[in-house]
Amino acid sequence: MKTRIQLLALGTMLAISIPAAAQSSDPVFGTWQLNVAKSTYSPGPAPKSSTRTYVAVKNGYKFSSKGIDAEGKAVATEFTAYYDGKYHPMTGSTTVDSIMVVRVDANNSSSTQTKAGKVMLHTTRVVSKDGKTLTATATGTNAAGKAFRNVELFDKR
Repeated sequence: MKTRIQLLALGTMLAISIPAAAQSSDPVFGTWQLNVAKSTYSPGPAPKSSTRTYVAVKNGYKFSSKGIDAEGKAVATEFTAYYDGKYHPMTGSTTVDSIMVVRVDANNSSSTQTKAGKVMLHTTRVVSKDGKTLTATATGTNAAGKAFRNVELFDKR
Protein backbone atom coordinates (compact mmCIF):
# COMPACT_ATOMS: atom_id res chain seq x y z
CA MET A 1 0.00 0.00 0.00
CA LYS A 2 2.86 2.35 0.87
CA THR A 3 4.40 1.73 -2.59
CA ARG A 4 1.10 2.56 -4.33
CA ILE A 5 0.84 5.83 -2.44
CA GLN A 6 4.44 6.70 -3.32
CA LEU A 7 3.82 5.90 -7.02
CA LEU A 8 0.62 7.95 -7.01
CA ALA A 9 2.47 10.88 -5.42
CA LEU A 10 5.30 10.57 -7.97
CA GLY A 11 2.82 10.46 -10.85
CA THR A 12 1.06 13.56 -9.55
CA MET A 13 4.36 15.42 -9.21
CA LEU A 14 5.33 14.50 -12.78
CA ALA A 15 1.93 15.55 -14.13
CA ILE A 16 2.39 18.95 -12.50
CA SER A 17 6.07 19.43 -13.37
CA ILE A 18 5.95 18.52 -17.08
CA PRO A 19 3.54 21.34 -18.06
CA ALA A 20 5.49 23.71 -15.81
CA ALA A 21 8.70 22.81 -17.65
CA ALA A 22 6.98 23.41 -20.99
CA GLN A 23 5.72 26.77 -19.69
CA SER A 24 9.21 27.94 -18.77
CA SER A 25 10.73 26.89 -22.11
CA ASP A 26 8.91 29.55 -24.16
CA PRO A 27 9.21 33.18 -23.03
CA VAL A 28 5.98 34.16 -24.83
CA PHE A 29 3.80 32.34 -22.28
CA GLY A 30 1.99 34.78 -20.04
CA THR A 31 0.07 38.03 -20.41
CA TRP A 32 1.17 41.01 -22.51
CA GLN A 33 -0.17 44.58 -22.55
CA LEU A 34 0.01 46.67 -25.75
CA ASN A 35 2.13 49.80 -25.47
CA VAL A 36 0.17 51.95 -27.94
CA ALA A 37 2.64 54.86 -27.68
CA LYS A 38 5.57 52.70 -28.85
CA SER A 39 3.60 50.89 -31.58
CA THR A 40 3.11 52.01 -35.18
CA TYR A 41 0.14 51.39 -37.46
CA SER A 42 0.37 52.17 -41.15
CA PRO A 43 -2.03 53.30 -42.39
CA GLY A 44 -3.75 53.15 -38.98
CA PRO A 45 -5.63 53.96 -36.89
CA ALA A 46 -4.26 52.35 -33.73
CA PRO A 47 -6.42 50.43 -31.28
CA LYS A 48 -7.08 52.03 -27.89
CA SER A 49 -5.91 48.93 -26.00
CA SER A 50 -5.04 45.24 -26.32
CA THR A 51 -4.06 42.48 -23.93
CA ARG A 52 -2.71 39.15 -25.18
CA THR A 53 -2.42 35.92 -23.26
CA TYR A 54 -0.40 32.88 -24.38
CA VAL A 55 -0.90 29.56 -22.56
CA ALA A 56 1.10 26.39 -23.20
CA VAL A 57 -0.51 23.38 -24.85
CA LYS A 58 1.33 20.33 -26.12
CA ASN A 59 3.37 21.35 -29.21
CA GLY A 60 1.86 24.84 -29.32
CA TYR A 61 -0.10 27.45 -27.45
CA LYS A 62 -3.58 28.84 -26.82
CA PHE A 63 -3.89 32.54 -27.69
CA SER A 64 -6.51 35.01 -26.54
CA SER A 65 -6.62 38.73 -27.12
CA LYS A 66 -9.05 41.32 -25.77
CA GLY A 67 -9.08 45.02 -26.35
CA ILE A 68 -10.76 48.15 -27.62
CA ASP A 69 -10.41 49.04 -31.31
CA ALA A 70 -9.88 52.54 -32.75
CA GLU A 71 -13.66 53.15 -32.85
CA GLY A 72 -14.10 52.20 -29.19
CA LYS A 73 -15.62 48.74 -29.81
CA ALA A 74 -14.62 45.71 -27.76
CA VAL A 75 -12.72 43.09 -29.76
CA ALA A 76 -11.58 39.57 -28.90
CA THR A 77 -9.68 36.91 -30.82
CA GLU A 78 -8.89 33.31 -29.90
CA PHE A 79 -7.11 30.33 -31.39
CA THR A 80 -5.01 27.34 -30.49
CA ALA A 81 -1.96 26.91 -32.71
CA TYR A 82 0.38 23.95 -32.99
CA TYR A 83 3.84 23.89 -34.50
CA ASP A 84 2.75 21.30 -37.04
CA GLY A 85 2.75 23.19 -40.35
CA LYS A 86 -1.07 23.17 -40.54
CA TYR A 87 -3.68 25.90 -40.44
CA HIS A 88 -5.86 26.10 -37.33
CA PRO A 89 -9.16 27.99 -36.89
CA MET A 90 -9.25 31.48 -35.44
CA THR A 91 -12.33 33.20 -34.04
CA GLY A 92 -13.16 36.86 -33.47
CA SER A 93 -11.37 38.41 -36.46
CA THR A 94 -13.16 40.00 -39.41
CA THR A 95 -10.00 39.77 -41.51
CA VAL A 96 -8.80 36.18 -41.00
CA ASP A 97 -10.21 32.79 -40.02
CA SER A 98 -7.13 30.54 -39.73
CA ILE A 99 -3.48 30.66 -38.69
CA MET A 100 -0.34 28.57 -39.21
CA VAL A 101 2.56 29.20 -36.82
CA VAL A 102 6.23 28.30 -37.29
CA ARG A 103 8.63 28.44 -34.37
CA VAL A 104 11.95 29.86 -35.58
CA ASP A 105 13.78 29.58 -32.24
CA ALA A 106 13.09 30.08 -28.53
CA ASN A 107 12.29 33.80 -28.92
CA ASN A 108 11.05 34.04 -32.51
CA SER A 109 8.09 32.75 -34.47
CA SER A 110 6.24 33.61 -37.65
CA SER A 111 2.68 33.05 -38.74
CA THR A 112 0.58 33.16 -41.86
CA GLN A 113 -3.10 33.97 -41.54
CA THR A 114 -5.80 33.30 -44.12
CA LYS A 115 -9.44 34.10 -44.84
CA ALA A 116 -11.35 31.46 -46.79
CA GLY A 117 -8.00 29.96 -47.87
CA LYS A 118 -6.53 33.24 -49.17
CA VAL A 119 -3.37 34.53 -47.44
CA MET A 120 -4.19 37.86 -45.80
CA LEU A 121 -1.20 38.58 -43.57
CA HIS A 122 2.14 37.47 -42.21
CA THR A 123 3.31 38.16 -38.69
CA THR A 124 6.70 37.82 -37.04
CA ARG A 125 6.80 37.70 -33.25
CA VAL A 126 9.96 38.40 -31.24
CA VAL A 127 10.33 38.17 -27.47
CA SER A 128 13.26 40.22 -26.22
CA LYS A 129 16.22 38.40 -24.65
CA ASP A 130 15.21 39.68 -21.20
CA GLY A 131 11.64 38.41 -21.75
CA LYS A 132 10.03 41.78 -20.97
CA THR A 133 9.01 42.95 -24.47
CA LEU A 134 7.15 41.27 -27.31
CA THR A 135 7.27 42.83 -30.78
CA ALA A 136 4.73 41.67 -33.35
CA THR A 137 5.21 42.92 -36.91
CA ALA A 138 2.26 42.24 -39.22
CA THR A 139 2.09 42.95 -42.94
CA GLY A 140 -0.78 42.19 -45.26
CA THR A 141 -4.17 43.36 -46.42
CA ASN A 142 -6.86 44.71 -44.10
CA ALA A 143 -10.63 44.12 -44.27
CA ALA A 144 -10.95 47.06 -46.71
CA GLY A 145 -8.37 45.47 -49.05
CA LYS A 146 -5.63 48.01 -48.27
CA ALA A 147 -2.01 47.07 -47.55
CA PHE A 148 -0.82 47.64 -44.01
CA ARG A 149 2.25 47.26 -41.79
CA ASN A 150 1.78 47.29 -38.04
CA VAL A 151 4.57 47.05 -35.48
CA GLU A 152 3.09 46.38 -32.05
CA LEU A 153 5.12 46.47 -28.85
CA PHE A 154 3.78 44.65 -25.80
CA ASP A 155 5.04 44.76 -22.23
CA LYS A 156 4.99 41.63 -20.06
CA ARG A 157 2.54 41.89 -17.20
